[in-house]
Amino acid sequence: ECVSACVCPEGLLDDGKGGCVEQKDCPCSHNNQWYSPGQNITVDCNTCTCQKGVWKCTEEVCYGTCMIYGSGHYITFDGKFFDFDGTCDYVATQDFCGDKNSSGSFSIITENVPCGTTGVTCSKAIKIFLGKTELKLEDKDYKEIQRDIGGDVRYWNRTVGLYLVIEASNGVMLIWDKKTTVFIKLTPDYKGKVCGLCGNFDDKSNNDFTTRSGLQETNALKFGNSWKQSPTCSDVTQEIKPCDVKPHRKSWAEKECSIIRSEVFQICHFKVDPNPFYEACVHDACSCDSGGDCECFCSAVAAYAQECTKAQACVFWRTPDICPIFCDYYN
Repeated sequence: ECVSACVCPEGLLDDGKGGCVEQKDCPCSHNNQWYSPGQNITVDCNTCTCQKGVWKCTEEVCYGTCMIYGSGHYITFDGKFFDFDGTCDYVATQDFCGDKNSSGSFSIITENVPCGTTGVTCSKAIKIFLGKTELKLEDKDYKEIQRDIGGDVRYWNRTVGLYLVIEASNGVMLIWDKKTTVFIKLTPDYKGKVCGLCGNFDDKSNNDFTTRSGLQETNALKFGNSWKQSPTCSDVTQEIKPCDVKPHRKSWAEKECSIIRSEVFQICHFKVDPNPFYEACVHDACSCDSGGDCECFCSAVAAYAQECTKAQACVFWRTPDICPIFCDYYN
């Protein structure tokens, strides 16, 4: 029995756009977009070229990035997204792992304090230990303290737009927005050699919840509690849902944060899933109820915009009404 359909003549292939082409002219697909043969795209630090319908990519090993932002949101080096609200100092990442006597060259500590009245916490200060140098980033500035122990690790600081950047000779970079967002970047040499709330940087996200004692956890709270610096801090026992605590703020939070799911970010939706960022935004907009409402909302949207930029989707979302920035001042 004959079936009515469109097929390509023998020797030609369907190009997905209603045409028939030879194999050498097949396009490639990435994030729901089609690319012609010979076109290049950048994925992380690698360049991929479309050849006969297949991507051929360079195999450079890339920097790892961990992001901590807003009220207790973490994205590990391996891309695991989780929330943890604890009032204490916690190890974000360090290379002192495994054996207690193991040597390492750096440790980054996040000092978390309550923000708002719902009990959620924000990163108020960051401490960086680079050999015998300790840097404390707090109140939009940083100060240096020299200690007696540790080796010599050189570092440089510079301001880039809104951000303070600390770059060290041991391959550690920290980018801070002088508020509640921090990016930690590590060179590929640290793959699988770090531990803390940012995970172990081994390209597998399913084992990122490794506690200080080396056990695999499934619960974010138990994992987070294991990385507190002081035993006198109380453990976090339950996840805080600020929109349940402050239901009158929920509809405002959802309305404001809907920009993440709107047409403004449409070119990014295929590249970076907006849902976890939208939920984090609503969480933050509900929780910041003691001033700084807009700052919490803006930091949450900026976190998504930053991930979009990394995925090569540049979005111009700030306006005179939504989180304006005076570029002349920061330029």
